[in-house]
Amino acid sequence: MLNLKSLIPMTLVALTLGTFTGCEKGPAEKAGASIDKGVDNIKDAVNPPSGPGEKAGRAIDRATK
Repeated sequence: MLNLKSLIPMTLVALTLGTFTGCEKGPAEKAGASIDKGVDNIKDAVNPPSGPGEKAGRAIDRATK
């Protein structure tokens, strides 16, 4: 049976390893981001932002991705 003294270190190790596995972008994530940028560019070409508020909003969206 697991006791509290052995459960705490195992939990800390699991949390530490879990945080480091999500830091790197893999090839699939990079490809997905590239596709997303392409779709956004096509949307802007078909339906350009109409006012300064929309232009600023899209610039902020691109900067935060």
